[in-house]
Amino acid sequence: MRSRAAIGLSAALIGVALVSIQVNAQQAPTVTAADYARAELFLRENVFPLVTGMSVQPMWLTGDRFGYRNMTRGGSQFILVDPAKGTRVPCSPETDRCGGALDPREVSRVQAGAQRVFGTRPESVSPDGKRAAFIRNYNLWVRDIATARETQLTTDGQKDFGYATDNAGWIKSDRPVLIWSPDSKKIATFQQDDRPVGEMYLVNTKVGHPELSAWKYPLPGDSVIATIARVVINVDTPRVIRFQMAPDPHRSTLCDHVICRGSEWADVEWYPDGSHVAFVSTSRDHKHEVFRVADAATGAVRDVFREDVATQYESGNGMVNWRVLPATNEVIWFSERDDWGQLYLYDLATGQLKSKITSGEGNVAQVRRVDQKTRTIWFVGNAKERGRDPYFRHFYKTGMDGKGLTLLTPENADHDIALSPSGQFFVDSYSTPDVPPVTVVRDLSGKTIVTLEKGDISRLSAIKWKPPMPITVKARDGKTDLYGLMYVPTNLDRTKKYPIVNHIYPGPQTGSVGGRSFAPARGDAQALAELGFIVVEIDGMGTPWRSKSFHDAYFGRMGDNTLPDQVAGMKELAARYPWIDINRAGIYGHSGGGFATADAMFRYPDFFKVGISEAGNHDQREYEDDWGERYQGLLVRTPDGSDSYAPEANQLLAKNLKGKLLLAHGTMDDNVPPYNTLLVVNELIKANKDFDLILLPNRAHGFGNEPYMVRRRWDYFVKNLLGAEPPHEFQIGAARGRTP
Repeated sequence: MRSRAAIGLSAALIGVALVSIQVNAQQAPTVTAADYARAELFLRENVFPLVTGMSVQPMWLTGDRFGYRNMTRGGSQFILVDPAKGTRVPCSPETDRCGGALDPREVSRVQAGAQRVFGTRPESVSPDGKRAAFIRNYNLWVRDIATARETQLTTDGQKDFGYATDNAGWIKSDRPVLIWSPDSKKIATFQQDDRPVGEMYLVNTKVGHPELSAWKYPLPGDSVIATIARVVINVDTPRVIRFQMAPDPHRSTLCDHVICRGSEWADVEWYPDGSHVAFVSTSRDHKHEVFRVADAATGAVRDVFREDVATQYESGNGMVNWRVLPATNEVIWFSERDDWGQLYLYDLATGQLKSKITSGEGNVAQVRRVDQKTRTIWFVGNAKERGRDPYFRHFYKTGMDGKGLTLLTPENADHDIALSPSGQFFVDSYSTPDVPPVTVVRDLSGKTIVTLEKGDISRLSAIKWKPPMPITVKARDGKTDLYGLMYVPTNLDRTKKYPIVNHIYPGPQTGSVGGRSFAPARGDAQALAELGFIVVEIDGMGTPWRSKSFHDAYFGRMGDNTLPDQVAGMKELAARYPWIDINRAGIYGHSGGGFATADAMFRYPDFFKVGISEAGNHDQREYEDDWGERYQGLLVRTPDGSDSYAPEANQLLAKNLKGKLLLAHGTMDDNVPPYNTLLVVNELIKANKDFDLILLPNRAHGFGNEPYMVRRRWDYFVKNLLGAEPPHEFQIGAARGRTP
């Protein structure tokens, strides 16, 4: 029997405990449905309609005139612009043809939009607009647009050995991959051999027998990959001229497909007279490039020159930068041999280097126009203006002799450029991540001809919206500047501590931030911040748009994933801003970001406490061939029975998990097959680790912005990183349609 004193002491302890529980309960954060509703206001579909003057997408007409649709609070209006006259006129093409300024054909173009559509079949229209090429039963056909008469151009196409095939494994479609000659009489294309290539399999979820999806999907280390046998086809009297060379690996100088921008076949260019085709052959590992010219009449191929690199060759940022100049017997070539993207001039006949065109720090990112008569080049460049964000794009002109480099867009901002068909004018929309765009028309000297739009964010401001904060931190080496964005709650209380969440995309083909132009929403970063987090996006070493050495920082070590930079940057921000709680660090990402997120949880288990990994390519041996073989190198078997890819595979590190990890994948993901995530799941089970898993039935790769996934993402951070209970099954989109 206990003494009265002991009973009293117990009661006192119970009282203290109750008081402690009450105090802790009062201090614990609370997150309500109203907080989620507030966060939802900042999603893309809610904030984009609140901004006007954001986007000018010119629809070019005759004489360098163009029209565009301007979104207004009441809907939209059509604006007709004549750069030669410096006029901007709101008008109606549908009712009065803009006062008769538009002819009937231009009105039809405006009404149909910028694309010509013929039913639902993908087609490629000839330059003269008279014929359209398409694929039928693995062969190439053309249709006369006026008469609808169809003509078969090839006859030996077969399954997995078809003409103009669009299949890179990770992406595929029925569109034809080809380039018409300028005179619309010939087509350059290829016959793609997938026959010996391994297959990928997915099975849908349904009642009854499931349906198997199977297609050719080469993987790193496979003994064979897809190859393309190049051809020219005479259209008038159908005849196939095969290039006299071995088939090329299915590769390009710019991306991990032979299509890199829309439907444009990369690295192929017709001579203006249609007599020859210039092209570049890329080796399987992207280390060797050969510039070649083929005779369109005979198929004879001549090697002009080559470039060999130690890591991987890339011909620009978002655009292939080489140009063939038959009139002067020259080639403009792009290379990063001096650690920056520069232009070089080669002799087309001898293959000898004639001169270097551009020099100094900064990149030639995109060659936009070449005037052979004046020997002038216009290009988009970056990192050339000191004291500015190196990711800001600017427009320049320079002489082909390397003299006369001129900045045409002086504003300290990111410039999005669209040239007129004649190249005499350009539309310039400039902005920063925290300043809305101004769009003007300029001439080739950079002079502003007319102002088109100014972004109006007054309605955004009415809901207390704030832009992200541009940030600069030091990289892992303590010296290199890294750039990014930080999102804070609009009601930030500087006396409190906030968990920090890293939204990551590691590259190597892009970074976490993406473009530096203004956007009222970037994913759900600001929405997540509204729930009580500091969200950061940092472009670490190994991402593009900087120097070659910066981009190659972790070449051959894909598991690096810029993580040393992310950790260093987050710690620096926490030291700079006392309201960041570095002891509560989270991370999330999709696709490559999903790979990096799980990697972060396994390689830095004491730093990252919570991670959400979506659609991650966790093992490059289980992802398409071109990605890994470009950035990791060709797979090499090791004496111990392993290989050079194994150290980068997430599942082999899964035993290190300490924090809370949510894995998510779509079961019909034909880009990153779901087996990538299941490999990690299997090893987590073997290691007896707790984790969470969402498999989204019949979803492909892009489920990250689905309301359900967004809500589950918020819930996971709120519960496990913020330490609060999220509202039960909050439904994002339930109030969609109302104006905040």
